[in-house]
Amino acid sequence: MILYPAIDLKDGQAVRLVHGDMNKATVFNDNPAAQAKAFVDAGCEWLHLVDLNGAFAGTPVNAAPVEAILKACPVPTQLGGGIRDLATIEGWLDKGLARVILGTVAVENPDLVRAAAKAFPDQVAVGIDARNGFVATKGWAEETDVQVTDLAKSFEDAGVAAIIYTDILRDGAMGGPNIQSTADLARAVTIPVIASGGVSSLKDLIALRDCGADLNGAISGRALYDGAIELEEALAALKA
Repeated sequence: MILYPAIDLKDGQAVRLVHGDMNKATVFNDNPAAQAKAFVDAGCEWLHLVDLNGAFAGTPVNAAPVEAILKACPVPTQLGGGIRDLATIEGWLDKGLARVILGTVAVENPDLVRAAAKAFPDQVAVGIDARNGFVATKGWAEETDVQVTDLAKSFEDAGVAAIIYTDILRDGAMGGPNIQSTADLARAVTIPVIASGGVSSLKDLIALRDCGADLNGAISGRALYDGAIELEEALAALKA
């Protein structure tokens, strides 16, 4: 199982939010590229980036720090936030991203997801962010009546590389991930599932590893910054 360290970008800085609230941001590093390099130097084999401003604006905002990270770090990197058309997808992939994450458009324009996954095989993931089992969009600001499993199943035949499932109520709160819902989703679809939201300890990571579903990986942010998860220990445990 892969550990994806999260670098959430707001106003050019690496931050973490609580429950997706842009007004509850804690700045952890004003040099995101240096933070990314620290993760890679510690042994991380992937990076997970989110353009928080872009998620609300509907277009990339933190391009400069993303590009700096790509130049500094020779590992595959995935990015979500404000990616809502084919031109933006192609532009990011041309800059060296391994994978783009489509969230809001997966609900509002699923045909774009299908077209992108066909045009760029293994380079398009779907981000499904949910409160109480229902998908939220536009930087988690808008709730829908779409259920998580229904949305995931609708892309079974699309060639999507992964689903990143975030329980918003767990995100940034250091209260543990929603293991049951994540495992249930992974069992319901054949698309690889990455767990996100609330991963706050080595115990959480091991619980996800051993949940009985074949998860691709887990994303963690605040716990890595706060030192609640010792990175090298976690990487070793997930390779066991």
